Amino acid sequence: MHVVQCAGWTQPIARRSRTSPLFGGIEAGGTKFVCAVGNARSQQLVARASFPTGEDPAIVLAAVAAWLKKVEERSGRLAALGVASFGPVDLDERSPTYGFITTTPKAGWRNTDILGSLRRAFPGIPVGFDTDVNAAALGEGRWGAGRGLQDFVYITVGTGIGGGAIVRGEPVHGLVHTEMGHIPLPGLEGDTFAGACRVHGRCWEGLCAGPAIQARTGKPAEDLAADDPAWTMVTHAMGQALATITYVLSPARIIVGGSVRKAGKLGEAAFFARVRSAFCAVNADYIRAPQLRAHTTDGGGIDSYIVAPELGDDAGVCGAIALAESATQRR
Repeated sequence: MHVVQCAGWTQPIARRSRTSPLFGGIEAGGTKFVCAVGNARSQQLVARASFPTGEDPAIVLAAVAAWLKKVEERSGRLAALGVASFGPVDLDERSPTYGFITTTPKAGWRNTDILGSLRRAFPGIPVGFDTDVNAAALGEGRWGAGRGLQDFVYITVGTGIGGGAIVRGEPVHGLVHTEMGHIPLPGLEGDTFAGACRVHGRCWEGLCAGPAIQARTGKPAEDLAADDPAWTMVTHAMGQALATITYVLSPARIIVGGSVRKAGKLGEAAFFARVRSAFCAVNADYIRAPQLRAHTTDGGGIDSYIVAPELGDDAGVCGAIALAESATQRR
């Protein structure tokens, strides 16, 4: 059996015990589908692949199903599947469109029954379904920066911005699912950028997502100089948004993933330092808690409150495997 390494899954084995169930995880992103098969208990992946999302759901879903079936032929039957999807999606199990991608900006994927397609391809096994950010939060809670916490938030800042809130150990759904990326933000005083969100203009996504940075500067984030003034605008808006989330949900930690956090020539460490500083400036010591102290010598305080994901870019697909495992427990 070929064993594939995944961030946080660091115990390779030569063969799998017959009693260890295999779970399939699908991170359905707007750019690519990342698929993996692994053993959640021993944190070992046995196979991994990715497919461009494109604009034709039938093509990519057929390719994903065919790949998973080939893995089954080689490694054994899957016990369950977990699907972590870009959205918006319908998470109401009573709804006739449960498991659908609904009003996404990706025109070819609107009203796509992603869950139903996979259930038809793999009849008889449970399939867990949630948003990509909720799944990433579950992955970080099980194996990453959220371990031991019952209440925390995972944010991804990339092509768009999304957030998953874990409250009492479970992802928040409610009316639909959280859309944290569309929090309206005032931004920094004097910043006249109109924002890049096609619906809300100067929301969090419209100010800080990758396309917003490119619309503001004419360059992708990874190409911006470390001293580009856009970083000041972006990190200040990040601080405003994270303070808002703290005031509303009072999470024990905020985990910030996605490509923008790597911050190109500025660098991830400097990006997080600026965001934490902006958060503290916005909070102005209003919420007083040890976790929000601006300066500590032990790596605690704000440095341990706003953090990078321990699973890195694998949080979503690891979370999809966690969804699969949870689906078997519910059944």
